[in-house]
Amino acid sequence: MKKVISILVIALTFTVIGNAQETMKKDTMMKDDKIKVVSLEQTKGAFTQESITLAEGSYVFEISNNNVGHKVGFVLVPKGKDASKPENHIKTAYVTKAVENNTKGTSKTTNLAKGEYVYFCPLNPTPQYTLIVK
Repeated sequence: MKKVISILVIALTFTVIGNAQETMKKDTMMKDDKIKVVSLEQTKGAFTQESITLAEGSYVFEISNNNVGHKVGFVLVPKGKDASKPENHIKTAYVTKAVENNTKGTSKTTNLAKGEYVYFCPLNPTPQYTLIVK
């Protein structure tokens, strides 16, 4: 009888330890998955940041309109896709509304996987710049 109780206690201990380790893993993953903000500034005809390198993860793009004189936007496209076709745009990266002169706007949360992307503003308009996710 003592042997059976000892085996049950050992099995229960391993189950509790295993559950605690799984909870710790989930907590760590949640901390790593925090949404980060990428702040970009537009001036007349240009972004001031000409390239960006990020880690894989979830991002919100914050776009500043620095005295452009009219509304600006933000478009993100996987490199190699035709940026002129809206179906290739990553729509969650669009600002939620066009950014008025001398204000800021943000996108929805955008999950970025490893790869290369280009970003630009069709309203300003700007050249295409490089965003690399490592």
